[in-house]
Amino acid sequence: MNDLQPVAFGDEPADLAITNGTVVLPGLRKTRERDVVVRGDRVAALPESAGPVVGPDTTVVDAAGAHVVPGFVDAHTHVDVGATVERTYHYSLLGGTTAIVTEASSFGAALGARAVEELLAVDETLPVAVRPTVPPQPLYDTFEPARADDDEAGKLAELLAHDRVVGVGEVGWAHVVGTDTPAERLFERARAEDKRVTGHGAGASGEKLAAFATVVDDDHEAIRPEGVVERVAQGLHAIGRSGSVRDDMAAFVDAVEQLGPAECSLCTDGVWPRDLIEGEHMDAVVRRAIEEGVDPVDAVRMATLNPARHFGLADRGSLSPGSVADLVVLSDLESVAVRDIVAGGDLVVSDGDPLVGPREHDYPDAFYDSVAADPTPEDFQIPANATSDGRVRAIANGEGLLTDETTVEPPVEDGTLAASPDEDLLLAGLLDRHPDGPGAGDSPAERSGFTGFLTGYGLDSGAVATTVTWEVSGLLAVGVSPGAMATAARRVVELGGGWAIVDDGEVVVDVPLSLAGVAADAPLPEVADAYAGLERALREQGSDADRPLLALQTLSFPGVPRLKLSFSGYADVVRRRTVGLAPGREAGAPGDRGQ
Repeated sequence: MNDLQPVAFGDEPADLAITNGTVVLPGLRKTRERDVVVRGDRVAALPESAGPVVGPDTTVVDAAGAHVVPGFVDAHTHVDVGATVERTYHYSLLGGTTAIVTEASSFGAALGARAVEELLAVDETLPVAVRPTVPPQPLYDTFEPARADDDEAGKLAELLAHDRVVGVGEVGWAHVVGTDTPAERLFERARAEDKRVTGHGAGASGEKLAAFATVVDDDHEAIRPEGVVERVAQGLHAIGRSGSVRDDMAAFVDAVEQLGPAECSLCTDGVWPRDLIEGEHMDAVVRRAIEEGVDPVDAVRMATLNPARHFGLADRGSLSPGSVADLVVLSDLESVAVRDIVAGGDLVVSDGDPLVGPREHDYPDAFYDSVAADPTPEDFQIPANATSDGRVRAIANGEGLLTDETTVEPPVEDGTLAASPDEDLLLAGLLDRHPDGPGAGDSPAERSGFTGFLTGYGLDSGAVATTVTWEVSGLLAVGVSPGAMATAARRVVELGGGWAIVDDGEVVVDVPLSLAGVAADAPLPEVADAYAGLERALREQGSDADRPLLALQTLSFPGVPRLKLSFSGYADVVRRRTVGLAPGREAGAPGDRGQ
């Protein structure tokens, strides 16, 4: 007989009891007037009265007039960028989030398997369950040769056998539809381990989506109701998001009304430091679903039982006996007003006040030595012979992370193609800064990188540089001159990664992100304030981009069509090839790379 049965029979005292509440049972899509009793880190029973098992040492939480729900599960997020999870988890807890399914792609672009291993080590110290996915990015060869060698690929695949790894991280359709990829090694291992392959299907529909569905198991990228319905029709688990990057809840709920909640989950898809401090987490996502018309019990189900079942978290997402005792007391179900939280059987938030706080983690030296680059102005110069008629390709910045392709006629200065800020034309360069890459070669010719043009960003002077480049281990610089770009990029290298903005030859603001070049080793409020300073500086220097920081860090991201940057040219995502500066020309022609 296990330790839970004596409590279930009423013969021994519980360690914790939540009494007088209305319990939400997501599997039944019903509520019941029940108590919840806990022994250790598990739910022992849901009796009509906990009285017989309340002893002198039992922690009692009176939930009179309140609802008790399972802890929320964020079905898709990114905890390895901006600020580290050990310094931010307690803010997630305040939002009722007790389990997080997270990408490891930001750490993983530079550190591969070590990124997942470190997230697993952090998870062991936190009351929030951190369940990482294995990043496939080191195995992509769509626009660049695959970064991972056979040994590293084997380590990534082996991680899928770990009981706290839930699958393969988000896979963009451009990397797998109608083409072979070394990442198939991960997909095959995931199938063997009964783990999920997460999809990123922005731009996929019809036959393309059908082909994509043969590889992936879910998708969070549908932004219209018909797209959500089509994904479920193709057998995919649909995940709706509301977070710092996008809020698709209105369209998602429209689809849920047609489909029902069974094959739908909710996620944040990432919460930025300021938003997290201001209360943007899974409670806010559930609230958004309810505001758009979902029944509150169904909204809870999509944030608890559904993601837990989908990602194989068999002992989470419900209040059934034997489940991990992750419980949230809501003083009001309709507004998702979080009052008390139990995580792993321990009371961690009481009457809205956290009983736990940020923690430290000792990261390996490799995390602080991930930026190998020696940028010079020559890295960002484009020879005038890159075009025969004065016209070149450029990235047109759109809303958020959206871009398009356009053609521009840059001025010629000293034998190079130059920016023209008065005409909203900037230089944009991406260098390889991977610790095992060629980024620190002795000359631009020995280094890997490409410089092109960007319109629609609106910078009047100076430059900005960052190592926060989605999906790749890169060093991005955007500015009005190669000299300003090199100054900003060199400052980022000095910081060990992060952001720097330059004006009149001087660094006006910088933010160190020394962990893998993408996360700060600092308290969350400091990171939030630093990011606010970055945006202020960009606005002061003339940027009128919709979301200036998001626009920059996603210039390397081929998950959203159409034109992006790679180390060897523009990445034409729709046609899945690298193209050069001259319209109609592939990358690799003389003068295309700007070195």
